Amino acid sequence: MEKIWLCLAHMSEAGEEMKYIREAFDTNWVVPLGPNVNGFEQDLEQLCGHDKHVVALASGTSAIHLALIMLGVTRGDEVICQSMTFSASANPIVYQGATPVFVDSERDSWNMDPNLLEEAVKQSIARTGQKPKAIIPVYLYGMPAYIDDIMDVARRYEIPVIEDSAEGFGSNWRGQMVGTFGDYGIMSFNGNKMITTSGGGALICPSIEAKKRVMFYATQAREPLPYYLHKEIGYNYRMSNICAGIGRGQMTILDQHLAHHRMMCDFYVKHLADIDGITVHVNPDERFDSNYWLNTILVDPAKTGGVTYDDLRLALDAAGIESRPLWKPMHTQPVFSGAPAVVNGVSEDLFAHGLCLPSGPMVKEADAHRIVATIRQALR
Repeated sequence: MEKIWLCLAHMSEAGEEMKYIREAFDTNWVVPLGPNVNGFEQDLEQLCGHDKHVVALASGTSAIHLALIMLGVTRGDEVICQSMTFSASANPIVYQGATPVFVDSERDSWNMDPNLLEEAVKQSIARTGQKPKAIIPVYLYGMPAYIDDIMDVARRYEIPVIEDSAEGFGSNWRGQMVGTFGDYGIMSFNGNKMITTSGGGALICPSIEAKKRVMFYATQAREPLPYYLHKEIGYNYRMSNICAGIGRGQMTILDQHLAHHRMMCDFYVKHLADIDGITVHVNPDERFDSNYWLNTILVDPAKTGGVTYDDLRLALDAAGIESRPLWKPMHTQPVFSGAPAVVNGVSEDLFAHGLCLPSGPMVKEADAHRIVATIRQALR
């Protein structure tokens, strides 16, 4: 049977992506920057609202890196980062010679615990004699965090916030799109994200001045002179005009993609509701509006007759269905073994019981029934 993948890229039926790509070829804009980059940035700015400005970049990782540079993060600094995340949230901290300080999750959203965040700030001040340079909360699998509470801590201690909304494109907290609350916000358009540019990302900036400065760093920090003069270290981080053309086409079907992922969540809730020991992660209350980028379940072996999340993963794999364990927390990763962490055991417990299920727009209704049937068979 045909393989069912977690979240494959999906192109518009009208071929909008090819229209913009063909236009780039016809006009010979097959280089970094160009009309598609400008147009894509304008589309994203319109989506964000709140007087935000967007720079299209090579990846979400490069967006985090540039946000840290903009905030002056350097060697010897500490940056607070959510532990339950992909390593790309934390790696750029190390690029700058700074130290990540990992903060555990609360159980409702699975994102950064605001109470532990404040404890981490206090410990960092006691340890170094200065405040952390930034706070990086993450919107895990698209689920909003308690961003109001996180921002409250950040404001009281006057610490900038970089929202890692790489997985949260189109998610909202109390009606406002995630990525627009903090000083900077991160987007990702990797091949498996809510929309794709093949590979790419973007940085949401607070002002046009900040946007111009980010573009300066992202284009090798070249001074505005007729010859090449460089006073600072720069990076080759801008998005290509071809990739941006894909993004412009993808924006025309964003609502379709969001509706599909949310429909998949409803499907899993409905068809797994009667199984003792399996819980689908859903919006904790009406303030949350997740895009459900990847729908996730928790498996309790004490209620499933000893069947674990990994037993289900193996059964799904044998049936040609991709699934994936939740992110292994950063404070448990060997590469970050020496980093400070404030933990409560939540993220480690989630990792020990959680599984991501296929959710993308290429997953059809028949596929969804096959997924649920495979889970039921494995439990029997």
